[in-house]
Amino acid sequence: MTTPGQPGAPQEKETGESAKDDDGGGVPVLPGSDADTERVRRFWSVRRIPAALLAAAVLGGAGLLLYDVAAVRADHSAMSWRRELADALATRPLDSATILAAAGAAVLLGVWLLVLASTPGLRGVLPMRRAHPDVRAGLDRDAAALALRDRAMEVSGVQSVKVTVGRAKVAVRAVSHFRPLDDVREDVESVLADGVEELGLARPPALTVRVARPPKKG
Repeated sequence: MTTPGQPGAPQEKETGESAKDDDGGGVPVLPGSDADTERVRRFWSVRRIPAALLAAAVLGGAGLLLYDVAAVRADHSAMSWRRELADALATRPLDSATILAAAGAAVLLGVWLLVLASTPGLRGVLPMRRAHPDVRAGLDRDAAALALRDRAMEVSGVQSVKVTVGRAKVAVRAVSHFRPLDDVREDVESVLADGVEELGLARPPALTVRVARPPKKG
C-alpha cells in the first residue's frame, strides 16, 4: 500500500484529484461522488471453516459410499446402513412424515449454503471511499462506534452515550443531565454528522439521535 508522499503514490490536491474508473476509462470521478460510491463493494469473507466442514462431510460420505459399492462388486455383503436405507426407500411411502422432514431439512441446508455462497459476509467491516482504484480500505463497526461515541461525549451536557453502527444507520442514545434536551440533541447531531462524514465511508449511514434524562433514583 502506498501513502501520499512516497514514490509512486498519488499526490492529492486541495480541490480533490479525479480518479479513473476501474476499467481504465477516461471518465473523471471525484472521490466520494455517487459514481465512486457505486464501485465500492463489501468485503467478501473467506469462510474457511464452513468450506472445510462441507468438504470433509462430502469427502467422508462419498468415500464411504464408494467403499461399500466396491465391496459389493467384490462379492462382499453391503453395509447394514445401506441395506436398511434401500429397504426403507423401497417400502416407505414418499408422503410419510419422516421423508418429508428429511426433504425439508435438505432443502433448508441447500438454501443456507446458497446464501453463504452468494453473500459477501464480513458484516462487521464497512467499506470506505476509494481515492485510488487499486487500494481498498474498510472500517470496523466497533471502531466507528467508538470514534463517534468519543465525539459525542465532548458535547456539553452529555453524561453517557451509546452508539450502534449498522450498514445503513447509526443509532445514538445519549443521556443528558443538564441543558435542554433539544439543544443537546442539535449539538450531538451536528457533531456526529461531521464525524460520520470524516469516517470516509463509501455509503455514509443515516444518523438518528435520541436524548433523554437520566433515570431517577429511588
